[in-house]
Amino acid sequence: MSTMQASEIADVVVIGGGPAGATVSTLLAQKGLRVELFERERFPRFHIGESLIPETYWVLKRLNMLDKLRRSAFVKKHSVQFVNAAGKLSAPFYFWDNKPHECSQTWQVVRSQFDLMMLDNAREHGVGVHEGVRVLEVLFDGTRAVGVRVQEGDGPAREVRSRVVVDASGQSTILQNRFKLRLWDPVLNKGAVWTYWKGAYRDTGRDEGATIVIQTPGKQGWFWYIPLHDDTLSVGVVAPFDYLFKGRGSHEQIYTEEVERCPAVKERVARARRVTGFFATKDYSYRSRQVAGDGWVLVGDAFGFLDPLYSSGVLLALKSGELAADAIVAGFEKNDLSAAQLGHWGAAFNRGVDRMRRLVCEYYDGFSFGQFIRNYPHLRGKITDLLIGDLFTDKVDEVWQPMESLYPPGKSPPGPWFSAAPPQIAQNKVNELFLPEGHRP
Repeated sequence: MSTMQASEIADVVVIGGGPAGATVSTLLAQKGLRVELFERERFPRFHIGESLIPETYWVLKRLNMLDKLRRSAFVKKHSVQFVNAAGKLSAPFYFWDNKPHECSQTWQVVRSQFDLMMLDNAREHGVGVHEGVRVLEVLFDGTRAVGVRVQEGDGPAREVRSRVVVDASGQSTILQNRFKLRLWDPVLNKGAVWTYWKGAYRDTGRDEGATIVIQTPGKQGWFWYIPLHDDTLSVGVVAPFDYLFKGRGSHEQIYTEEVERCPAVKERVARARRVTGFFATKDYSYRSRQVAGDGWVLVGDAFGFLDPLYSSGVLLALKSGELAADAIVAGFEKNDLSAAQLGHWGAAFNRGVDRMRRLVCEYYDGFSFGQFIRNYPHLRGKITDLLIGDLFTDKVDEVWQPMESLYPPGKSPPGPWFSAAPPQIAQNKVNELFLPEGHRP
């Protein structure tokens, strides 16, 4: 780690070196800003979320990451398939058939390797990357973020000043927690248990890298089935939190019971060898009320996480990092680093997330891709647009009304639950913490 004096000032400090932090810092460095990134762990480190969807292509292109991915050992992904509760396998949704462009081939990545590639790429672009360093707190001057206090190992704490602080700290989400901005999703209260296998069944040729979404009998949940390189497969079950964890045994017992109940998974792993222990995550669907305040902005999981269905996590991390970087660059050019400038992209971003959330909720509520395409074959392309992550455009909204036409009597559409709060809400939280009683608005 390079040594920085407390008196030195960066243009931007980024907290966290995952995909969102690496994205925003790289794009800022490309524009000539001095960026210092602090990551508490040392890479490579384990992380879940291995499946990229095609719309990540455009951000990866800006980051100069595409050639590195092409040279990697990662499995190429061309499609997604669905297995319904009765075990019937859908036809593949081939991305190329919908959009004949090189973006339609993406990858199934081992996140420890992919995230390290992203962080090293940030270094190559001039970002000051500091691993093994904890950010103890974000510093404020009145109501404006002005830097961070950091500590390496057991060494002394020191301050690093900056004009903007980007919180990309993942689910620990420093500023979201500090200002109590987190909103838990009222519907997507899910959990997951997963492990890794070698020698499990995988298709060949064009279908070898397909993500398979396997609905469990009884429709309590679903399995992801993701082929990785080195003959490894990531296989996890997602279900409502109470069903998956309450009154049940160990993670191993839960996982084993769910596999036994799902023949489509049991058959695929019958001759495989499990090569890791079991992992679990709980209560992971949330968003922040606000994407930014004066001098600070949230990206990636520090802003929110939707659901593992449709593998949107890395896309949303990269996209939020890109949008935040562009807002910060424009803010420096205009000498305006206010909440309104740094967070002006938040409303459009949330609309995109809500489109994916709608598709997620429809699936959990029994939506059938097959039935929909049979009734509305001309909309197959729009459904595929959503599946590839083309979320930030109104053109895909024409699928919702036809979808509702297939609802049973009395059913209502889920609709968006989230409405981004105006900057003043977040600013009031800062005021409560930092302004004297008589000076609070």
